Amino acid sequence: MNEGFARPVAGHVPVLRLGDVLLVTLQGDLYDSTAHQLQQDLSETITRSGATGVVIDISGVEIVDSFLGRVLAETAAQTELLAARTVVAGMRPAVAITLVELGLTLPGLRTALTTEAAMELLAQPVAPPRPGGVREESP
Repeated sequence: MNEGFARPVAGHVPVLRLGDVLLVTLQGDLYDSTAHQLQQDLSETITRSGATGVVIDISGVEIVDSFLGRVLAETAAQTELLAARTVVAGMRPAVAITLVELGLTLPGLRTALTTEAAMELLAQPVAPPRPGGVREESP
């Protein structure tokens, strides 16, 4: 028996903690029940651990449809409400093209080419919003 090694649970996406950042690696297809469970697991883990960042690695995803695009956007919005920033890492060119063709530009969702770049992005301090609203340039 392999003690100390957790077997992946069918229909479950593992959430790994790396300091203040949670790492989620998506492989293959994501189904409704798995997506819902992932969002619930992320919310609970952020709340319990106080994580300030989430990296969702999609380098193992071959095909993206509107469902996965919506799941990524919803997950990022959900984590933002819990005071954590989300970065999607490892998007393949074909996946980016498909998202744009589907009209899913995912506004507000940060991306990085690699997991390492995503970790670096999350390590940067968040710029506070500027008071006073929009600044107008003088002629």
